[in-house]
Amino acid sequence: MQPLRPNNPLRPASSILLERMNTANAAVSRHTPTPRDGAQIPDSVALYHTHPLGPNQCCSAVIKHIDAPLATVWSVVRRFDNPQAYKHFLRSCHLLLGDGDVGTLREVHVVSGLPAENSTERLEILDEEQHVMSFSVIGGEHRLENYRSVTTLHPAASGNGTVVVESYVVDVPPGNTKEETRVFVDTILICNLKSLARIAQNLMQRN
Repeated sequence: MQPLRPNNPLRPASSILLERMNTANAAVSRHTPTPRDGAQIPDSVALYHTHPLGPNQCCSAVIKHIDAPLATVWSVVRRFDNPQAYKHFLRSCHLLLGDGDVGTLREVHVVSGLPAENSTERLEILDEEQHVMSFSVIGGEHRLENYRSVTTLHPAASGNGTVVVESYVVDVPPGNTKEETRVFVDTILICNLKSLARIAQNLMQRN
C-alpha cells in the first residue's frame, strides 16, 4: 500500500506521525489487535491502533464505553503530567522535560507489589481535535521494554457517552510467553479504564 502524502490537508497530523513511525519499522509486520472480549476496533480509529509488531513482541487492545461526554473523558486522559489521576497502579509522576506538549518526558513511580519501580515515558502524540494520545516507554526499572500505547476517544454510536480504545505493543519479557504478557498488561489497562469511567462520571455529575 502506497503511503499517503504527509501534506494532505485532510489528514490529521497524528495519523501522519503514526504512519512515519510505522514506516520506520518497515521490516516488521503491522498488526491491528482484536480485544480479548472479541469486540472490534472501529474502522474510524483503526489506523491509530495499527502497530509495527516484531517477532518477540505482543500487541493487544482494550475498549471501554463510558457514560460521560467525550470532552469530560478527554480532560482526564490528555493530562500527560497526571496519569495517576486514574491509573491507580502509579504512585506519582513528575515531568523531566517539556510542559505537556509532544516530546515531553515524564517519570512515573509504580505502587509496591508490581514487578517495576519506575518508568521514563515520552509523549508521542497529543491530538486535541481527533482525541488521540500516544506515549512510549524509553527507560526505567521495569519489564515492559519498548512499550508503546495509543489511546483514542470517539462518541458512542448510540449518541450517548464515549468509547475509549487503548492499544499497545511491547516486548515479551524473558521467561514469559506472549499470552502471559498480554494478560498482565490487559488486566492493568482494564483496571485503568474502569477507574477512568468512575472519575469521568463523577466529574459529569459535579458539572
